[in-house]
Parts: sequence; C-alpha cells; structure tokens
Amino acid sequence: MGMAIVESLFRLVGGLSLFMYGIKMMSEALQRVAGKRLQSTIGFMTANRFAAVLSGIAITAIVQSSSAVSVIVVSFVSAQLLTLTQAIGVIMGANIGTTFTAWIVATLGFSVDISALALPFVAMGFVLRAVKWKQRAMVVVGLGDVFLGVGLLFLGLEFLTNAIPPIQPETIAKIAVLSNYGFLSIVMSVLVGAVVTAAMNSSTATIAIIITLAHEGVLGFETACAMTLGANIGTTINAPLAAIGAGSAAVRAALVHVLFNAIGSIVCVIFFRPVTAFVDMMVPGSPGGELITLHISAFHTVFNVLASLVFLPFVNQYAAFICFLVKDKGSGERAPYKLDSPGTNSPELAIVRAEKEMRDLAALVFAMYQKLRVCLDDMRPDKIEALTEDLLNDENYADTMREELTDFLMQITRTHLNAQSEHNVALLLRIIADLEDMTDDCYSIGMLLLRNAQKDRVFKGVEMDELIPYMSLIESFLSFVREHLGGRLSQGEAARARKLEDEIDKNRNKLRKLAQKRIEAGKNVKTELAYIDLVRRLERLGDFCNGISSALSDMA
Repeated sequence: MGMAIVESLFRLVGGLSLFMYGIKMMSEALQRVAGKRLQSTIGFMTANRFAAVLSGIAITAIVQSSSAVSVIVVSFVSAQLLTLTQAIGVIMGANIGTTFTAWIVATLGFSVDISALALPFVAMGFVLRAVKWKQRAMVVVGLGDVFLGVGLLFLGLEFLTNAIPPIQPETIAKIAVLSNYGFLSIVMSVLVGAVVTAAMNSSTATIAIIITLAHEGVLGFETACAMTLGANIGTTINAPLAAIGAGSAAVRAALVHVLFNAIGSIVCVIFFRPVTAFVDMMVPGSPGGELITLHISAFHTVFNVLASLVFLPFVNQYAAFICFLVKDKGSGERAPYKLDSPGTNSPELAIVRAEKEMRDLAALVFAMYQKLRVCLDDMRPDKIEALTEDLLNDENYADTMREELTDFLMQITRTHLNAQSEHNVALLLRIIADLEDMTDDCYSIGMLLLRNAQKDRVFKGVEMDELIPYMSLIESFLSFVREHLGGRLSQGEAARARKLEDEIDKNRNKLRKLAQKRIEAGKNVKTELAYIDLVRRLERLGDFCNGISSALSDMA
C-alpha cells in the first residue's frame, strides 16, 4: 500500500512537471514565432479598455500565465507604457485568458486517448526541428518547438490523469465529510486553493490538479469550484513582489490585480450557490458525474467573465479608488535608476520595455543638449557652473541607465528569441552605448564652456550668430532620432538622416574656416581655438545621431 502511494505521488509530480514544461516550451516557441507581432500588441492595448481586455486574453493565451502577464503589466505601468486604466483592462483579460488551459485539461484530459495525440505532436515537432529547412528556418524551428511543447503537455496530462489510483467508496465518504460544514467548507477550500497556488506559483498547475482530483472523485463540485476561486487569489502574489521597491505607479498596478481577484472571489463566495447553479444550467449533465471537469472549467470561465463584465463599466472609478489608496510619492530628488529583471516568460514583450527605457535615455540626451544652449545664451561663469553640475548629475544617471539597460538586454539574449529579435537586441545595445556616449560629450562640452567663461573667452556677436544655425541642425537631428527610436527607418527617413549629417559636416567646415580667418585677422587665438574645439565636439553629437540612424535602418 505504501509503495502504491509513493508511486502515485511520483506519477503526480512527474506528470505535473511534464505538463508545466510543455506549457513553458509551447509559450516560448509561440512568442518566437509571433515575434514583432506580439510586441505590437502594446499599441493595441492602448486603444481603449475593450482592446486592453482582448490584449490581456491574447497575451495570456500565448504566455500561459496570468501571473507573468500581471508582472509585465506592473513593469509597463511603471515604465509609463500603460496607464492604470489600460492596465485594469489587461488584467481582466489575463484572468479570462488563463482559463484556456483548464479547458484543454477538461476536454482532452479525460475524454480522449491523450497518448495517441501526444506522440504525433512530438514526432512532428522533432521532424520540424531536425530537418535543415532552407527557407524560413527559424519560423519552422519555432513551429517545431510549438508541436513539441503541445506533445509534452499532452504526455504530462496523460501521466497526471493516471496518477491517482481508484479511490475506494469509504475513502470518498470520509473526504466528503469535510464538505458538510456549509459556508465554512467553501471558505476553507478557497484558502487551500490560494495557499497551494501561491506555493506552486501557478494557478494553471493548481487548477489542473483540482480538475484531476475532481474527475477521480476526490473532490466534489462545490469544493473544486471554491478551490478554483482560491487559485485566482493565489495567482496574484507575483504582482506585489514585482512592485517592491518600485514607484507608486507599479504599486497601484499590483494592487489592481490583487483587489480585482480578491474582491471578485469574495463576491462570488457570497453568491456561490447561485453562480454554481447558473453553471449547471449552462453545462449539460450532472456536476457530480463524468462531466464534472467541464463544469469546473465552465465555472472558472464564467466567474472571470462575469467579474470583468461587472468591473468594466467602472474602470475609471476603480482606477481613481486605487489612486486614492496609493498616493504619489511626490517629486523630490531623482530616484536611483533601477530596472527589474525581464524574466523568462515573455522576452519579446520585455524588448518593448527596453525600447521605452531607451527612449527615456534619448530624452535625457536632448535635455542635456538644451542646457548647453542655455550655457551659450548666458556665459556668466556662475550660471554655467550651476548648469554643469546638473549636467554631471545627468551624465552619472545616464551611466547607470546604460549599465541597467545593457544587463536587461543581455538577460533577454539568454532566453529563446527568434532571429529578428536577436538581431534587433544587438542593435539596441549599440544604440544605448551611443546615447550614453552622447551624454559624456554633453558634459565635456559644458566643462569646456565653463573653463572658457572663467578665462573670459566668451563667444558673442558674429561668432554666436554663425553658431546658432549649426546648433539648430544638431538639435533637429537629435529630435529626429528621438522620434524614430523603437522602429525601423524607411528609405525616405534614412535619406533625411543622411542629409542632416551632410549639412552638419558642411556647417562644421564653414565655421572652422571662419574661425581660422578671424585668427589671421588678429582675433584672440585662444578664444578662436576654443570655438573650433566647441564646433568639433558638437559635430560628434551629429556623428552619433548618424550612427543611431544607421542602426535604425538595419532593424528587422
């Protein structure tokens, strides 16, 4: 008897592990195949609350983890890629999307011969991965991994459904006693589901076990439904963890997920029997018979859909309530820059986050350049000294951004990316390095202006009149780069970038010649040499803009 229990336990754990690994493999492969199309869903998310819900459903169906999607949402809200209102819609959709796997377990796990389905999928996946295809190799390999993942998922499901030996009637009777405490039994089941899900860090795995135990007669319909509600609460644990140490925006997004699932589950517990009766009416057959798995899956879906429908009209009010609970931390000194780990569940979407942070770095470069223009407008030493202190703080902040972003992108490269994304990540690393080098140059130009101002080598009159159009050209190039970061330059846009670079080079040569003529005419040599040095350093900023434009043209 003892050996049979140990064997069943190993089958249960092994089957569950294979099931979860199959989901993970299928999810990663789907992301590689989807590639840029998956990244573009961020734009669809921002359309309206209904689009946000649909996006949440689609992404969760691919990633197969509402916990992972909630972590993504927290990071996107923190990065200002999503508003809190949009985040609420995505989280609602994620809760609906996570029911997809429960239906796979319920419809295929017990009604068909899973092993007969699993092996053909594994075979197709192996062939697609093993054969050296000449055309679209990465897409084919990605599809091969999708088939392999589905095959392993089915195999895990086969082991899972056969792991529990037939339960004796007297054992079922003893277990059923625990369900005889009315409302208290429902509450206890909710708590068990929440704790198990938090410990396993996967509501998908918990619900797969719940459905399996219900099919074998270990759990009754109401107990299984209550534990499913608990799984919805337990799956929210990752969102608060992702918000630790983050700003108020991230904390609000995490609280959205926790309160939405918790409030929805509490309300459902209050109206538990009417909801289960509604599910029984929808799904044919008795919830205590062979169709109990379909009833549990339907309950899971109905609960999440109803909760979303109830909340959806009040999204703005819900967002205002969350903002009331979590106040802004206020605008004091600039907080230290810290970028969380991208994780491994959604590398393609992590690239979207990296691109947003890269645009923030470009905005910092632009702000530093604007400070240089202020220095040139007013070359009093005390004024320039204050601005160079600001430039130094900006440059140090940019150093940290580069380190964090580089580490973030390197972590992404260690996940499974498609060829296009790998190519783009390499270009992003190059662009980030160029942007940070530009901040170094902005600070060095500020120090050059400070030294010259302290020595009364001030640029004025005709010198400044000639310099203003040159600086405006460089500013136009900086603006051009900012506008196009995160995308691919068209042929027309690339031609415009080359034209800006040529104009900057022509103006540099013109300004240099004019300074040399002033030296020949007897002007202060040191002032004119400092002027030539300034022109040269400013031209380096244009060179970096040209290099970034070239990288954007090469984006896949």
